[in-house]
Amino acid sequence: MLRYCLALAAAAFMAACEPTTMSGPVSTQPEQGQPASFSANESARSFIRVLQTVEPVAERECRVRTSQVNCDFNIVVDDRPGQPANAYQTEDKAGRPVIAFTLALIADARNEDELAFVMGHEAAHHIEGHIARQQQNAVAGAVIFAGLATLSGGDATAVELAQRLGAQVGARTYSKDFELEADALGTIITARAGYNPLRGAEFFTRIPDPGDRFLGTHPPNASRLDTVRRTAAGL
Repeated sequence: MLRYCLALAAAAFMAACEPTTMSGPVSTQPEQGQPASFSANESARSFIRVLQTVEPVAERECRVRTSQVNCDFNIVVDDRPGQPANAYQTEDKAGRPVIAFTLALIADARNEDELAFVMGHEAAHHIEGHIARQQQNAVAGAVIFAGLATLSGGDATAVELAQRLGAQVGARTYSKDFELEADALGTIITARAGYNPLRGAEFFTRIPDPGDRFLGTHPPNASRLDTVRRTAAGL
C-alpha cells in the first residue's frame, strides 16, 4: 500500500523514532560549484516516480523473504528546516516500517537511480530485521558492561554509566555489517524495480569516506561499492 506524506510530525515524532532508527546509506554534502541535477519541481516529480516504482518491489521482496513482518512501507519526506542530506529507516508506534528522506537528499540526487538505490537500501534494513538486531545487541552490551562494573565493585552510578556505554557499543558492534547487507539487498531491489544500482551507488564516490574506524557505524565507501558491484554481477 502506497502512502506519500510531505512531512513527518516534526520533533515529537522524531523523538519517538530515535531509539529505533537505522542510519541511512548516505549523508551527503553538495560539492562546491556542483549544480543540482534537478530543479525543485523535477526533484519532486522524480522522487514520486521512484517511490511509486520501488515501493511495490520492496514490499514484494519483504513478503517473499520474511514471515509475520509488516511490509506496508510508509515512505515520507522529512521537511524539517536545516536537515542535512540523509535518509533513514525506522518504525512507527504500530510497527509499520517508515522510510524517510530529507529534502536535501532529494535535491542532491544526481539521477533517479540514486534515489531508487537509497530507497531500496532503506527498505532492506527493515527486511533484514536490522532494528530488532541492533536493539538485541544494545541490550547484550548493556548487560555485559553492567556485569563487569558490578564485579569490579562499582556503585549504582558506575553501573548505570556502564549500561549506557555498553548499549552504545553493542548497538554499533555489527552496524557496518548491517550497512553492507542493506547495500546488497538494496541492489537487488533497485535492479528489480528497473533502475541501475551501479549508477545509483555512484554517490559513494563523492561523499566523505568513513574509513574503517573502530566502532564506526558505516563501512568504507570502497567496500560498499564492491558489495554493489558483486551483487549486481550475480543478478
